[in-house]
Amino acid sequence: MIRYALQCENEHGFEAWFSTSSDYDAQAAAGLVECPACGSRAVSKQIMAPAVSGTRKSSPAPDLAKMQSMMMQAAREVRGHVERNFDYVGDAFAREARDIHEGRSEKREIYGEATPAEVRKLREDGVPCAPLPPAPPDPAKLN
Repeated sequence: MIRYALQCENEHGFEAWFSTSSDYDAQAAAGLVECPACGSRAVSKQIMAPAVSGTRKSSPAPDLAKMQSMMMQAAREVRGHVERNFDYVGDAFAREARDIHEGRSEKREIYGEATPAEVRKLREDGVPCAPLPPAPPDPAKLN
């Protein structure tokens, strides 16, 4: 099959499919090709870029299992770094983060728990905070 971009004498553009190039020529000569917009049979082929398949090497599909494993490892490393180097303040996180931000408590890195409402209020007040990635499951325990 071959697809042609066609145009009639009234400059209406349209496309049509033919089995071969010679089929188009035969049908056009017999007056069988007409413009769907105005019915004109004075139709000509337009310049088209050929559609060639298989000319580019396709990139291999991403290895989703490998990507997931890498992301889980990165989350595990981030969480481990925070747990080793930051002070855990439990459910007092929102209050302690605000106190540090406002200078009422010593400046240090902390982590803990906060409700969505507490986090929203901290952000509205300009107190920097970000969620800690959840602890990924132990890879040895995955099935």
